Amino acid sequence: MKVTVVGAGAVGASCAEYIALKNFTSEVVLVDIKEGFAEGKAMDLMQCASLNGFDTKITGTTGDYSKTAGSKVAVITSGIPRKPGMTREELIGINAGIVKDVTANLVKHSPDVIIIVVSNPMDTMAYLVHKTSGLPKERIIGMGGALDSARFKYRLAEALDCPISDVDGMVLAAHSDTGMLPLTSKATRNGVAVSEFLSAEKLVEVEEATKVGGATLTKLLGTSAWYAPGAAVSVLVQSIVCDQKKMIPCSVMLDGEYGESNICVGVPCIIGKNGIEKIINISLTDSEKEKFATAAKAVRDVNGDLGF
Repeated sequence: MKVTVVGAGAVGASCAEYIALKNFTSEVVLVDIKEGFAEGKAMDLMQCASLNGFDTKITGTTGDYSKTAGSKVAVITSGIPRKPGMTREELIGINAGIVKDVTANLVKHSPDVIIIVVSNPMDTMAYLVHKTSGLPKERIIGMGGALDSARFKYRLAEALDCPISDVDGMVLAAHSDTGMLPLTSKATRNGVAVSEFLSAEKLVEVEEATKVGGATLTKLLGTSAWYAPGAAVSVLVQSIVCDQKKMIPCSVMLDGEYGESNICVGVPCIIGKNGIEKIINISLTDSEKEKFATAAKAVRDVNGDLGF
Protein backbone atom coordinates (compact mmCIF):
# COMPACT_ATOMS: atom_id res chain seq x y z
CA MET A 1 0.00 0.00 0.00
CA LYS A 2 1.28 3.46 -0.93
CA VAL A 3 1.32 6.63 1.17
CA THR A 4 2.31 10.01 -0.30
CA VAL A 5 3.78 12.94 1.62
CA VAL A 6 3.81 16.27 -0.22
CA GLY A 7 6.53 18.58 1.03
CA ALA A 8 9.95 17.12 1.88
CA GLY A 9 10.94 19.73 4.45
CA ALA A 10 11.46 18.96 8.12
CA VAL A 11 7.80 18.11 8.81
CA GLY A 12 7.30 16.08 5.63
CA ALA A 13 10.54 14.14 6.07
CA SER A 14 9.62 13.45 9.70
CA CYS A 15 6.24 12.10 8.56
CA ALA A 16 7.94 9.81 6.07
CA GLU A 17 10.45 8.62 8.65
CA TYR A 18 7.90 7.71 11.34
CA ILE A 19 5.61 6.01 8.83
CA ALA A 20 8.51 3.96 7.45
CA LEU A 21 9.80 3.02 10.90
CA LYS A 22 6.45 1.51 11.85
CA ASN A 23 6.56 -0.86 8.85
CA PHE A 24 2.81 -0.88 8.17
CA THR A 25 2.84 0.25 4.52
CA SER A 26 4.87 -0.88 1.53
CA GLU A 27 5.86 2.49 0.05
CA VAL A 28 6.13 6.16 0.99
CA VAL A 29 6.48 8.70 -1.83
CA LEU A 30 7.95 12.12 -1.00
CA VAL A 31 7.06 14.99 -3.35
CA ASP A 32 8.65 18.43 -3.44
CA ILE A 33 9.01 21.29 -5.93
CA LYS A 34 12.70 21.85 -5.20
CA GLU A 35 14.81 19.97 -7.72
CA GLY A 36 16.35 16.82 -6.21
CA PHE A 37 15.26 17.66 -2.66
CA ALA A 38 12.69 14.89 -2.19
CA GLU A 39 14.98 12.41 -3.94
CA GLY A 40 17.81 13.30 -1.57
CA LYS A 41 15.63 13.04 1.53
CA ALA A 42 14.30 9.68 0.34
CA MET A 43 17.81 8.35 -0.27
CA ASP A 44 19.00 9.51 3.15
CA LEU A 45 16.01 7.86 4.83
CA MET A 46 16.48 4.62 2.87
CA GLN A 47 20.06 4.45 4.09
CA CYS A 48 18.57 4.18 7.59
CA ALA A 49 16.52 1.10 6.67
CA SER A 50 19.08 -1.58 7.54
CA LEU A 51 20.10 0.32 10.66
CA ASN A 52 16.56 0.83 11.96
CA GLY A 53 15.07 -2.43 10.73
CA PHE A 54 12.32 -1.29 8.38
CA ASP A 55 11.42 -2.56 4.91
CA THR A 56 9.19 0.30 3.77
CA LYS A 57 10.36 1.65 0.42
CA ILE A 58 10.82 5.44 0.35
CA THR A 59 11.07 7.22 -2.99
CA GLY A 60 11.26 10.89 -3.91
CA THR A 61 10.17 12.95 -6.88
CA THR A 62 10.37 16.56 -8.01
CA GLY A 63 6.76 17.35 -8.81
CA ASP A 64 5.93 14.17 -10.74
CA TYR A 65 2.55 13.24 -9.27
CA SER A 66 2.22 10.23 -11.56
CA LYS A 67 4.53 8.50 -9.08
CA THR A 68 1.90 9.00 -6.36
CA ALA A 69 -0.77 7.12 -8.34
CA GLY A 70 -2.80 4.67 -6.30
CA SER A 71 -2.01 6.23 -2.92
CA LYS A 72 -4.31 5.16 -0.08
CA VAL A 73 -3.37 8.23 1.98
CA ALA A 74 -1.72 11.52 1.08
CA VAL A 75 -0.34 14.03 3.56
CA ILE A 76 -0.10 17.71 2.58
CA THR A 77 2.62 19.60 4.45
CA SER A 78 3.29 22.15 1.69
CA GLY A 79 3.18 25.87 2.30
CA ILE A 80 5.19 28.72 3.74
CA PRO A 81 5.35 30.08 7.29
CA ARG A 82 4.19 33.60 7.98
CA LYS A 83 7.09 36.02 7.49
CA PRO A 84 7.71 39.41 9.14
CA GLY A 85 5.48 42.06 7.57
CA MET A 86 3.22 39.50 5.89
CA THR A 87 -0.50 39.90 6.51
CA ARG A 88 -2.73 36.96 7.38
CA GLU A 89 -4.52 37.43 4.05
CA GLU A 90 -1.23 37.22 2.15
CA LEU A 91 -0.22 34.02 3.96
CA ILE A 92 -3.59 32.42 3.35
CA GLY A 93 -3.57 33.48 -0.29
CA ILE A 94 -0.17 31.92 -0.94
CA ASN A 95 -0.79 28.69 1.01
CA ALA A 96 -4.30 28.32 -0.39
CA GLY A 97 -2.90 28.39 -3.92
CA ILE A 98 -0.30 25.76 -3.03
CA VAL A 99 -2.74 23.45 -1.23
CA LYS A 100 -5.37 23.76 -3.98
CA ASP A 101 -2.84 22.82 -6.68
CA VAL A 102 -1.41 19.93 -4.65
CA THR A 103 -4.89 18.58 -3.91
CA ALA A 104 -5.89 18.66 -7.59
CA ASN A 105 -2.77 16.69 -8.55
CA LEU A 106 -3.28 14.12 -5.80
CA VAL A 107 -6.93 13.51 -6.66
CA LYS A 108 -6.13 13.28 -10.38
CA HIS A 109 -3.77 10.36 -9.82
CA SER A 110 -5.42 8.81 -6.73
CA PRO A 111 -9.19 9.43 -6.91
CA ASP A 112 -9.82 7.24 -3.85
CA VAL A 113 -7.20 8.94 -1.70
CA ILE A 114 -7.71 10.04 1.91
CA ILE A 115 -6.06 13.42 2.48
CA ILE A 116 -4.49 14.54 5.74
CA VAL A 117 -3.90 18.29 5.90
CA VAL A 118 -0.97 19.68 7.91
CA SER A 119 -0.41 22.99 6.09
CA ASN A 120 -1.28 26.14 8.04
CA PRO A 121 -3.64 27.69 8.87
CA MET A 122 -4.64 24.06 9.20
CA ASP A 123 -8.39 24.29 9.89
CA THR A 124 -8.80 26.72 7.00
CA MET A 125 -6.67 24.64 4.64
CA ALA A 126 -8.74 21.55 5.49
CA TYR A 127 -11.86 23.59 4.69
CA LEU A 128 -10.29 24.60 1.37
CA VAL A 129 -9.67 20.96 0.44
CA HIS A 130 -13.34 20.21 1.17
CA LYS A 131 -14.48 23.06 -1.06
CA THR A 132 -12.20 22.31 -4.02
CA SER A 133 -11.39 18.59 -4.13
CA GLY A 134 -14.75 16.95 -4.73
CA LEU A 135 -13.87 14.27 -2.18
CA PRO A 136 -16.42 13.04 0.35
CA LYS A 137 -16.01 14.68 3.74
CA GLU A 138 -14.91 11.50 5.51
CA ARG A 139 -11.76 11.44 3.36
CA ILE A 140 -10.42 14.87 4.40
CA ILE A 141 -8.75 15.14 7.81
CA GLY A 142 -6.94 18.03 9.49
CA MET A 143 -4.11 16.77 11.69
CA GLY A 144 -4.10 19.49 14.39
CA GLY A 145 -5.99 17.84 17.24
CA ALA A 146 -3.72 14.79 17.26
CA LEU A 147 -0.65 17.00 17.74
CA ASP A 148 -2.28 19.37 20.22
CA SER A 149 -3.49 16.44 22.32
CA ALA A 150 0.04 15.00 22.44
CA ARG A 151 1.31 18.36 23.67
CA PHE A 152 -1.48 18.46 26.28
CA LYS A 153 -0.51 15.02 27.59
CA TYR A 154 3.13 16.09 27.76
CA ARG A 155 2.19 19.10 29.90
CA LEU A 156 -0.10 17.01 32.10
CA ALA A 157 2.61 14.42 32.74
CA GLU A 158 5.07 17.22 33.50
CA ALA A 159 2.68 18.75 36.06
CA LEU A 160 1.84 15.36 37.59
CA ASP A 161 5.50 14.26 37.59
CA CYS A 162 4.41 10.89 36.23
CA PRO A 163 5.06 8.66 33.19
CA ILE A 164 3.27 10.02 30.14
CA SER A 165 1.75 6.54 29.58
CA ASP A 166 -0.31 7.16 32.75
CA VAL A 167 -1.98 10.20 31.21
CA ASP A 168 -4.88 10.65 28.81
CA GLY A 169 -6.45 13.84 27.50
CA MET A 170 -7.77 15.57 24.38
CA VAL A 171 -7.67 18.99 22.76
CA LEU A 172 -10.62 20.10 20.64
CA ALA A 173 -11.62 23.18 18.61
CA ALA A 174 -9.10 25.22 16.58
CA HIS A 175 -5.44 24.52 15.88
CA SER A 176 -4.29 27.95 17.04
CA ASP A 177 -2.86 29.56 20.15
CA THR A 178 -6.17 31.21 21.02
CA GLY A 179 -8.59 28.60 19.70
CA MET A 180 -7.42 25.38 21.34
CA LEU A 181 -9.67 23.75 23.92
CA PRO A 182 -7.71 21.38 26.19
CA LEU A 183 -10.33 19.32 28.02
CA THR A 184 -8.95 19.45 31.56
CA SER A 185 -12.38 18.36 32.80
CA LYS A 186 -11.96 14.98 31.09
CA ALA A 187 -8.20 14.46 31.46
CA THR A 188 -7.19 11.47 33.56
CA ARG A 189 -4.27 9.67 35.15
CA ASN A 190 -4.95 5.92 34.96
CA GLY A 191 -8.68 6.64 34.82
CA VAL A 192 -8.67 9.08 37.75
CA ALA A 193 -9.55 12.71 37.02
CA VAL A 194 -6.42 14.88 37.05
CA SER A 195 -8.32 17.34 39.25
CA GLU A 196 -7.79 14.79 42.03
CA PHE A 197 -4.05 15.46 41.79
CA LEU A 198 -3.71 19.03 40.50
CA SER A 199 -5.16 22.29 41.74
CA ALA A 200 -7.45 24.42 39.60
CA GLU A 201 -4.63 26.95 39.28
CA LYS A 202 -2.19 24.29 38.10
CA LEU A 203 -4.69 23.00 35.55
CA VAL A 204 -5.02 26.51 34.13
CA GLU A 205 -1.22 26.63 33.80
CA VAL A 206 -1.26 23.31 31.93
CA GLU A 207 -4.02 24.53 29.64
CA GLU A 208 -2.23 27.77 28.79
CA ALA A 209 1.12 26.01 28.23
CA THR A 210 -0.63 23.61 25.86
CA LYS A 211 -2.25 26.40 23.85
CA VAL A 212 1.11 28.10 23.17
CA GLY A 213 2.92 24.81 22.59
CA GLY A 214 3.75 25.55 18.96
CA ALA A 215 4.77 29.15 19.63
CA THR A 216 7.01 28.03 22.51
CA LEU A 217 8.88 25.65 20.23
CA THR A 218 9.15 28.22 17.45
CA LYS A 219 10.73 30.65 19.90
CA LEU A 220 13.23 28.03 21.09
CA LEU A 221 14.05 26.53 17.70
CA GLY A 222 13.70 29.57 15.46
CA THR A 223 11.36 27.51 13.27
CA SER A 224 8.31 25.29 13.57
CA ALA A 225 8.55 21.90 15.26
CA TRP A 226 8.73 18.73 13.17
CA TYR A 227 9.21 15.61 15.32
CA ALA A 228 5.82 15.69 17.08
CA PRO A 229 3.91 16.78 13.97
CA GLY A 230 5.49 13.90 12.05
CA ALA A 231 4.61 11.44 14.80
CA ALA A 232 1.02 12.74 14.96
CA VAL A 233 0.62 12.23 11.21
CA SER A 234 2.04 8.70 11.43
CA VAL A 235 -0.57 7.76 14.07
CA LEU A 236 -3.38 8.98 11.82
CA VAL A 237 -1.97 7.22 8.74
CA GLN A 238 -1.49 3.96 10.63
CA SER A 239 -5.04 4.04 12.00
CA ILE A 240 -6.30 4.40 8.40
CA VAL A 241 -4.02 1.88 6.70
CA CYS A 242 -4.39 -0.73 9.46
CA ASP A 243 -8.08 0.05 10.10
CA GLN A 244 -7.34 0.49 13.79
CA LYS A 245 -10.41 2.66 14.46
CA LYS A 246 -8.59 4.78 17.02
CA MET A 247 -10.37 7.76 18.53
CA ILE A 248 -8.26 10.77 17.59
CA PRO A 249 -9.17 14.48 17.72
CA CYS A 250 -9.06 15.82 14.15
CA SER A 251 -10.19 18.87 12.23
CA VAL A 252 -13.18 17.67 10.21
CA MET A 253 -16.16 19.14 8.39
CA LEU A 254 -19.07 19.48 10.80
CA ASP A 255 -22.73 19.20 9.88
CA GLY A 256 -24.53 20.12 13.08
CA GLU A 257 -22.17 18.37 15.48
CA TYR A 258 -21.21 20.53 18.45
CA GLY A 259 -23.66 23.15 17.17
CA GLU A 260 -21.55 23.97 14.10
CA SER A 261 -21.91 23.43 10.35
CA ASN A 262 -19.88 24.14 7.22
CA ILE A 263 -16.65 24.50 9.16
CA CYS A 264 -13.59 22.37 9.95
CA VAL A 265 -12.55 22.31 13.60
CA GLY A 266 -11.18 19.68 15.94
CA VAL A 267 -13.48 17.04 17.43
CA PRO A 268 -12.97 13.41 18.49
CA CYS A 269 -13.24 11.00 15.55
CA ILE A 270 -12.96 7.28 14.94
CA ILE A 271 -10.28 6.89 12.25
CA GLY A 272 -10.27 3.74 10.13
CA LYS A 273 -9.87 2.44 6.60
CA ASN A 274 -12.52 4.83 5.25
CA GLY A 275 -11.00 7.87 6.95
CA ILE A 276 -13.44 9.48 9.38
CA GLU A 277 -15.65 6.57 10.37
CA LYS A 278 -17.59 8.45 13.04
CA ILE A 279 -17.61 11.80 14.80
CA ILE A 280 -17.95 11.32 18.56
CA ASN A 281 -20.22 13.73 20.38
CA ILE A 282 -19.07 14.18 23.96
CA SER A 283 -20.64 16.33 26.65
CA LEU A 284 -18.94 19.65 27.33
CA THR A 285 -19.32 22.00 30.26
CA ASP A 286 -21.01 25.34 29.65
CA SER A 287 -17.60 27.02 29.73
CA GLU A 288 -16.18 24.54 27.21
CA LYS A 289 -19.18 25.03 24.91
CA GLU A 290 -18.63 28.77 24.99
CA LYS A 291 -14.91 28.41 24.23
CA PHE A 292 -15.65 25.97 21.39
CA ALA A 293 -18.13 28.41 19.82
CA THR A 294 -15.66 31.30 20.15
CA ALA A 295 -12.93 29.24 18.47
CA ALA A 296 -15.29 28.27 15.66
CA LYS A 297 -16.18 31.91 15.04
CA ALA A 298 -12.48 32.81 14.78
CA VAL A 299 -11.95 30.01 12.25
CA ARG A 300 -14.91 31.26 10.21
CA ASP A 301 -13.36 34.71 10.14
CA VAL A 302 -10.13 33.26 8.72
CA ASN A 303 -12.07 31.10 6.25
CA GLY A 304 -13.63 34.29 4.94
CA ASP A 305 -10.26 35.21 3.43
CA LEU A 306 -10.63 32.26 1.03
CA GLY A 307 -13.46 34.04 -0.72
CA PHE A 308 -15.98 31.20 -0.69
